[in-house]
Amino acid sequence: MTVPVTAGVAVIDAPAADCVDRVPVWDYVQRSGLRSLVIGVSTDPNAKLTVLLFSPQSGLAERVVKAPTSRDAARAVEHEVALLRELRTFALGELADSIPSVIDILEFGGRPAAVMSAVGGVPMSTAYMRGRHTASHRRVAADLAAVGTWLDRFQSITASGRSIALDMGVGVHGRLRSRFPNEPLDSALDDLAAIHARLREHGVPETAVHGDLWIGNVLCREGRISGVVDWEAAAMRGQPARDLARFAHIYALYLDRRTRAGRRVRGHPGLRADGWGAGVRCALDGSGWFADLFRRFLQDGLARLGVPRACWRDVALAAVAEVAALTDDPDFARRNLDLFRSLAARTRPARHR
Repeated sequence: MTVPVTAGVAVIDAPAADCVDRVPVWDYVQRSGLRSLVIGVSTDPNAKLTVLLFSPQSGLAERVVKAPTSRDAARAVEHEVALLRELRTFALGELADSIPSVIDILEFGGRPAAVMSAVGGVPMSTAYMRGRHTASHRRVAADLAAVGTWLDRFQSITASGRSIALDMGVGVHGRLRSRFPNEPLDSALDDLAAIHARLREHGVPETAVHGDLWIGNVLCREGRISGVVDWEAAAMRGQPARDLARFAHIYALYLDRRTRAGRRVRGHPGLRADGWGAGVRCALDGSGWFADLFRRFLQDGLARLGVPRACWRDVALAAVAEVAALTDDPDFARRNLDLFRSLAARTRPARHR
């Protein structure tokens, strides 16, 4: 959903009563003494204006302002604020600097806007999108190892002490039905139900979950994860395998981003840009060093959670279906649904690898 615009100004819903006494965003920016950079307004249902505030002395970002432009966006900001505050009740230790903290709540168009600390580092997507980064076994292995280490620590710190069934199907079936009402989904949903049933046979620790862990939300510095941002889809109690699988899926998805259709993907023998999701198909059903690293990343992460390593493929497939169900972008959802169908068909009859 695109935010309606009149004369270049986003139309905001009716003001919230609890924002009357809050400092307006632009007043706060002017009073801060920091340099500001507006880095974009998203056009999805959770559209927000994001402002980075930089120190004029060091040139480093010190704060981030998230200002919602709709009711849905305001709810997302409020959820992120509550989640980040609750995370601070854990003894985060060395992870504390990698997770934003809430500094203040402002007013923007009658809605609450959040001021958060800026975490340091460069988005992993910056290096990923450069030429030859994903063609290097060493660089890809380092990316996956860094995320695996961060996730291991995060999940250990936030574990509730309660074991739950490994259930990656909550809300997915119903959402797929409602999102694709005119699609013949029975076969795909049968495949998905079988995958979810197999996974539910295993237990995992209940932990906090980021919910949208991908290369754009992970920041790096000197080979380690220095920041993880955008906690709007997070939960304090959830399925830790979701973050593991989501990161692996999106990392594999763009391996062929710089390759012309039909050409071989540099650095990946046997991989061609032969259709959307070629990197994911290679990771799940192909061979080569990337497939080995992808599978090991999932297997090691599952083993840390007490799940048999053999479940890696089911977890990867569940992640594809989850993206198809829950992403805001309808075209991205459609592509992931088609990818799931083609990959899941290769699993019949149900089996673990």
